Amino acid sequence: MRILLVGAGGVGGAVTAIAARRSFVDRLVVADYDPVRSEKAVAATGDPRFVAAQVDASDEAAVGALLAEHGCDVLLNATDPRFVMPLFRAALAAGVHYLDMAMSLSHPHPERPYQETGVKLGDEQFALAGEWAAAGRLALVGIGVEPGLSDVFARYAADHLFSEIDELGVRDGANLTVRGHDFAPSFNIWTTIEECLNPPVVWERERGWFTTEPFSEPEVFEFPEGIGPVECVNVEHEEVILMPRWVEARRVTFKYGLGTEFIDVLKALHKTGLDSTTPIRVGDVEVSPRDVVAASLPDPAGLGELMSGKTCAGLWVSGTGTDGRPRQVYLYQVVDNAWSMSEYGAQAVVWQTAVNPVVALELLATGAWQGSGVLGPEAFDAIPYLELLTAYGAPWGMREGG
Repeated sequence: MRILLVGAGGVGGAVTAIAARRSFVDRLVVADYDPVRSEKAVAATGDPRFVAAQVDASDEAAVGALLAEHGCDVLLNATDPRFVMPLFRAALAAGVHYLDMAMSLSHPHPERPYQETGVKLGDEQFALAGEWAAAGRLALVGIGVEPGLSDVFARYAADHLFSEIDELGVRDGANLTVRGHDFAPSFNIWTTIEECLNPPVVWERERGWFTTEPFSEPEVFEFPEGIGPVECVNVEHEEVILMPRWVEARRVTFKYGLGTEFIDVLKALHKTGLDSTTPIRVGDVEVSPRDVVAASLPDPAGLGELMSGKTCAGLWVSGTGTDGRPRQVYLYQVVDNAWSMSEYGAQAVVWQTAVNPVVALELLATGAWQGSGVLGPEAFDAIPYLELLTAYGAPWGMREGG
């Protein structure tokens, strides 16, 4: 398989390190707007199958030319969500498959943002599903860790653990700390602001998709493997958009363990307008306030040596088991930062995000997963995915009782 990876930041660099250990990769072109980042990612592997390139992710023609130059079969998008649509369209125009780890951006309802959805995450991509199907090409959307792994868990639960599902509830949390920093998010702050301050989406069978206030419905969830109890709140996320399309359930939610301090910082950014993406004039230049916030914080990819603790991604499922009795389970994966740093030189959150699209690429390369159109991970058999994920050194677990 010949792959164009666009984005050589923390996740893109981890993708490169993981893919270097897999034989299904014939060529991996690592491209970034900053050629230093792509060259660094390639050099770290010492792998002759990998080459570095420079590309502007917003330039569809340039992306298409790069795909053609290297004869790529697939485009893997490891950029932030602002660049989803140009890369998505470039892959479609080039006649190659496409994968991403975050979907096209949402836009809140103009009059009732905390009751009704406006443009939902992924709506722009699903609008082109017919064109992808007609082309016989696959756009596999939302195949990071979240969205991604929990979506695979939803398919597994529906096929093997439950006869009827009441709720699919993504619950993510961590006990990660960063030495020497009072505030240092472990993931892209631009994306974090977007998903945390937008109206969270909930899906119910009787109502469809609807929204609530940011940070609503707090609950304390007990995370496994020593992480312990973490307060989780509603956050906008793609799983709530994807799961109901392929998995039968009465309710779908996404809650994230942010912590009081993190929530307070996000609220302060919103109150002061520093979450805005609209450029403002400062002296002789125009700059987006959110980009200023991102530039002022440490790069998450470089925090690994200062981090300690574990991160957990998982899906809590309640309903009726295959034996007809009530059942609750929590399907999860925990990654210890000490392990991911020693094994791959990548901090836990970016490594956990990066491993999933590489697993999916290998399944597509071997034909274990096949499809066309715009599909989420729920549309495929979970078993080969979970088996291969474990073979990558990323085992998952299941806890009865939620």
